[in-house]
Amino acid sequence: MPNYIKYIFKNVLFLFVYLTIFRLLFYFFALDTTGFDTSELKNAFFLGSRFDLKLASLGVFPIAILVLILNNRFFVKPIFKKTANFYWVFFYVVITIFYLFDFGFYNYLNTRIDATALRFTTNLMISLQVMVESYPVFTGLFGLLILGILVYKFSNWQYKIAAKNSFVLSIKRKSIYFVSTIIVLSFFIYNSFTHYPLRWSQAFFSKNIAINQFALNPVLYFFDSFAFRSEGVDLEDFKKYYPIISENLHLPKDTISFERKMIFNKSSSEKMNVVFVMLESLGVKPLGYYGNAANASPHIDSLLRKSIHFSNFYVHKSGTAASVFSSVTGLPDVDDINTASRNPMIIDQRILFDQFDGYEKLYLIGGSANWANIRGIFQANIAGLQIFEEGSYEMENRADVWGIDDYELFKESDEEFKKLHEQKKPFVAYIQTASNHIPFTVPDKKEEFIPLSKDSISADVLEKSGFKSIEQLNALRYLDFNVGKFLERAKKSGYYDNTVFVFFGDHNTAMNPTDKYSKEYDLNIQLQHVPFIIHAPKLFAPIEIKTYGKLIDLFPTVMSLMNINHTNYTLGRNLLDPFAAKDSFSFVYLRMNGEPTIGILKDSLYFSKTLVTKTKGLYDLRTKTLDDLSKKDSLKASQMDSLLMAYYHSTKYLYFNNKKLAH
Repeated sequence: MPNYIKYIFKNVLFLFVYLTIFRLLFYFFALDTTGFDTSELKNAFFLGSRFDLKLASLGVFPIAILVLILNNRFFVKPIFKKTANFYWVFFYVVITIFYLFDFGFYNYLNTRIDATALRFTTNLMISLQVMVESYPVFTGLFGLLILGILVYKFSNWQYKIAAKNSFVLSIKRKSIYFVSTIIVLSFFIYNSFTHYPLRWSQAFFSKNIAINQFALNPVLYFFDSFAFRSEGVDLEDFKKYYPIISENLHLPKDTISFERKMIFNKSSSEKMNVVFVMLESLGVKPLGYYGNAANASPHIDSLLRKSIHFSNFYVHKSGTAASVFSSVTGLPDVDDINTASRNPMIIDQRILFDQFDGYEKLYLIGGSANWANIRGIFQANIAGLQIFEEGSYEMENRADVWGIDDYELFKESDEEFKKLHEQKKPFVAYIQTASNHIPFTVPDKKEEFIPLSKDSISADVLEKSGFKSIEQLNALRYLDFNVGKFLERAKKSGYYDNTVFVFFGDHNTAMNPTDKYSKEYDLNIQLQHVPFIIHAPKLFAPIEIKTYGKLIDLFPTVMSLMNINHTNYTLGRNLLDPFAAKDSFSFVYLRMNGEPTIGILKDSLYFSKTLVTKTKGLYDLRTKTLDDLSKKDSLKASQMDSLLMAYYHSTKYLYFNNKKLAH
């Protein structure tokens, strides 16, 4: 191996060791390790080492590219020697400063440094004074100077060693070394054998917050959170609107608290299983039950007739990651930059999923839980959760980018549920489907399912149904088939009668406008209107409920229906509570005319407001026209505006003030 290649990987090793030293210092001098689980600690250290290797490789990459281009010439000209020495001194000093700030940040707030630290720069003089009075700053500066000198000498020594005994390589061997080095460094940065790279969310695998903090690399974590640096709560606005949300949710008016204890006198001694099924890209518009001309959903249509279902149920945001975040945390995704699941500063929440005491808890997905950093939402907040993802299943025939298809996912889920049923262990599970999503991958044949050909459905029916293609229609038919097959398996496996099945859409698929729900299409909210079905025919009589509801009402409604005691810290409510029904509403977050917009649906009215220009509109969903009623009925518009803003600012507040207590 030529010396210039050794030079690259030696620097990766040295930097990795340096970062590991800081990890050990953090463990011994910053962490309170009382009550640490040994296996979790080992896992955190292993994950942390992977993050450190990723940072070390990222740090070496710029120099590595230069060295690979120049080869031995890098060790001939003095300019390259100066470049290398300057780069390493700068990098090691900056990294050290980062870690020193991280130690202070953690000592102050019990969390690793993230982009919120930038708020201290708004009052820079005060922050500097606090730092000087609290820490040995001048001693630290002197130490950094000594570090810079040592790194310079060490870099110089490395450079001289690499410059010795260089030999000429053929172009072919140079090319091999070039490509191989790039691949190895890229793998160290990607740091995963799955379809998703190593991400910060993997560090949040424990309910012990300190364990998770130990696993993080503060430099990577800071830049991961940098995109969300502007996210925050306006406390003045929140306090202004809190009386409105407190009245709507029946909260205390004299103090800020969202805690509502739900204690049921008729708590069942026998624990029923609960299975939440997120139906990918399924709104009400494609379903035959709601009047779609294609009649492509016979199983789901039949399910609606046999279940409790909500016909005015809306998700908050038209994105899968947003709906997973909202359904699990009980808080809407109102993040305009990306999705809330990707924001490392808000995933730590007190949620209802964690309050199924005595239940086995499962999350099942056909692909990787690293997708959209969803892993952090589940693992950080749910004790004892088992995640089933790619690599977890016995049979894995990857269908497309989303992993195994819904048929295999439901089949594998049924196997797990059957085992727990036979062991008499109650379970609560969350299944995330994916096949009804672009690229709409369906098999040529699966048992009795056969996709329709273009010739088997008339162009007129396809147009009236709103489907954009036969592939989109077949994807819905395949999802529908798999829902029916799943319930059929549940009956054969024996747990059907003892299980409450909860089906809901994460958002509607993008469809062409039709006569059905044309008003929602014009208002750009047809993507948010989805089915919500609670199926347990042995327990509950079928009924259609027209109360307006929203995704975060999912868990409170199901747990209340099952008489499960819980404490609700979120904005969600029980849609079956007759006293709450009159105050219930739906909330959506979307974009109108290029800017973020929030909207509220209540009493067949829709009120929307853009967040930048503050443009408002009030519309009657029962009419065909798009007349803005906000000026004609200014009192109603004002009331809905106040409720909308109260809800929006309360969401922002709870992002940062609904966190679990540190262990």
